Amino acid sequence: MLPGRLCWVPLLLALGVGSGSGGGGDSRQRRLLAAKVNKHKPWIETSYHGVITENNDTVILDPPLVALDKDAPVPFAGEICAFKIHGQELPFEAVVLNKTSGEGRLRAKSPIDCELQKEYTFIIQAYDCGAGPHETAWKKSHKAVVHIQVKDVNEFAPTFKEPAYKAVVTEGKIYDSILQVEAIDEDCSPQYSQICNYEIVTTDVPFAIDRNGNIRNTEKLSYDKQHQYEILVTAYDCGQKPAAQDTLVQVDVKPVCKPGWQDWTKRIEYQPGSGSMPLFPSIHLETCDGAVSSLQIVTELQTNYIGKGCDRETYSEKSLQKLCGASSGIIDLLPSPSAATNWTAGLLVDSSEMIFKFDGRQGAKVPDGIVPKNLTDQFTITMWMKHGPSPGVRAEKETILCNSDKTEMNRHHYALYVHNCRLVFLLRKDFDQADTFRPAEFHWKLDQICDKEWHYYVINVEFPVVTLYMDGATYEPYLVTNDWPIHPSHIAMQLTVGACWQGGEVTKPQFAQFFHGSLASLTIRPGKMESQKVISCLQACKEGLDINSLESLGQGIKYHFNPSQSILVMEGDDIGNINRALQKVSYINSRQFPTAGVRRLKVSSKVQ
Repeated sequence: MLPGRLCWVPLLLALGVGSGSGGGGDSRQRRLLAAKVNKHKPWIETSYHGVITENNDTVILDPPLVALDKDAPVPFAGEICAFKIHGQELPFEAVVLNKTSGEGRLRAKSPIDCELQKEYTFIIQAYDCGAGPHETAWKKSHKAVVHIQVKDVNEFAPTFKEPAYKAVVTEGKIYDSILQVEAIDEDCSPQYSQICNYEIVTTDVPFAIDRNGNIRNTEKLSYDKQHQYEILVTAYDCGQKPAAQDTLVQVDVKPVCKPGWQDWTKRIEYQPGSGSMPLFPSIHLETCDGAVSSLQIVTELQTNYIGKGCDRETYSEKSLQKLCGASSGIIDLLPSPSAATNWTAGLLVDSSEMIFKFDGRQGAKVPDGIVPKNLTDQFTITMWMKHGPSPGVRAEKETILCNSDKTEMNRHHYALYVHNCRLVFLLRKDFDQADTFRPAEFHWKLDQICDKEWHYYVINVEFPVVTLYMDGATYEPYLVTNDWPIHPSHIAMQLTVGACWQGGEVTKPQFAQFFHGSLASLTIRPGKMESQKVISCLQACKEGLDINSLESLGQGIKYHFNPSQSILVMEGDDIGNINRALQKVSYINSRQFPTAGVRRLKVSSKVQ
C-alpha cells in the first residue's frame, strides 16, 4: 500500500429471512423435499366420451372426470390442483371440484351451437398440487383424449325451398305425381333436420300429398268445372315442428287435346266402276302444339279374307297364265279334282278358287309321268301360300313340295319346305352330272312367311343361281349350303305335295313332315324361267291403293308402294304437306263386278 493513499474495500452483505432461507442451497433443499414427498404422477382414464346439449354449458362425461394420485393422503402431493385442456380456441374448460377426491367437471365457456360444429376432440391432462402451497413443480398425468358430441335442440322450423309452386295438368287424367314440393331444416341432427311429413292445409280439394312431397290428384279434374286450384301445404320435421310458413301450390287445368288424325270417316261406300275414290279427303294431323320434325304414315289395305288376299279376276290358273303371256309347259300340281287329276280329291278345299288347306295330316302323291324326272338346270316353281308360325316348341320341317325315294332309301332329290319361318329350297344333283361339291340348299328368312297372310312366291332356278320373287319383289337367299351329288341307284322317285314321302328307313312307308297352312296354284315349269313381267302380272291385284295427282304432291314428300299396291308408305317433315298428300290417297278396283264385302284399312303413324 502506498503511503498517504486511502483504499475502499467493498463489503458484501447476505440478506435472508429466517435460518436456511438464503441462496441456491435453499431452493435445492425444497426440490429434494418435493422429490421425497411427491413421488407419483396423477392418473386419469385414457379416453372420455362426452355429450353436451347445444346452448347448455354442462358436459356429461363417460367415464366421469376423476384424477387419482398414489401420493395420497400426503397433502399437496396427493391432491389434484388442475385439469388443463390442450387445443386452440376450444369453447371448453375443466375445473377441479374436489382436490382430495380428484373430481373434476368439463363445461362450456360459451354457448355451443350444433349447427356450427357437431363434435369436438381434444387432449386433457391432470396436475397434482406439488409439495406445498406455493409450489409450481406440479406433476402432470399422461394425455387423455376427449371426444364430445353436441346434442341438437329442435330450434329451427322447416322452410320451403320455393315460396310458391305451379303446375299444369290435363283434364281427365289421374297423375301419380303432379309436382313435388321440398322443405329443408337447418337443425344439425337427422331427427330435427329431416322432413318427416307434408300436409295439405287447404280442405276439400281433390289432391293428396305423400311423405316425399309428391302431390297427386285423387280424382279426374275437369276444365269446365274448375280452371285453377290454389292449395296451401305445410311440412313437419321429425320432431313434429311445423314449417314457419306454408307454401302455395297452384294447379292449372287445361282442356284435353287429342293428338292424332282428325276429320276422317270410319266407313265409306265404293261404287263399282267409279274409278279412284279418295279415302281421307279432309284428314289432318292434330299434334297439340307439339313440334314435328318428321312423319311416316303407313296405309295398308287388308283384304286377306278375299280369295288369295285381294280382288282378282276369277280366271282359272291356266287362263290367267295365258293372259299374262306365261311360258307353255307349266304343270299344275294342285289341279281341280277330275278323272285325269284325281290326286287332289282327298285334300281339303278352302274356297271356289281352288285353295287347298293342309292341317298337318294330309299329303298328296303326284302320279308318275306328270313331272319329268330331270328338271334340267332351268325351271320355275310358283305358288300362293298362307302360313302362320309353326306349331310346337321344336318346329319340324313343313313340306310344300318334295321329290324323294319311293322305296328302300329316304333321299330327298328336291324339295320346297318351311322351317322355323324360313323358306328352304333343296336341290340335290344326280350322280350323272359333275361329281363336285355344289350348292344344294337355299334359305330365305322373311317375316311374310309366318304372317298368316297370302303371298305369291316364284322360285326361278338357273343353277347354281336361285332367285325368289315374293309379291313381285326379288329376294336373294341369305344362306346357301353345299353338298355332294346323290349316289347312283335305280330307285324310283315319288313327288308329293303337302308332305314328304318316306319310303325307306321305316317299317312301313308313310308321309312325314306335314305342312300347316293353305296353298293354291302350285305349278312347276321345267326347262324355262319366267320373266319378272309375267310374275308381276300373275300376282297382280285388281284392287289397291292409289294416289290422285302425283304432280301436286308437296315438296319433300317421299312415297313407296309395295308391288301389289296394298301398302303405301309416305314420309315428310311438313305437317301441311303430309296432310295434303294423305288427302290424295284413294282406293281403286278395276273389276267390273268386284267381290262384295268390307275392305279394312290400317293406318299407322310415326311422328318425331
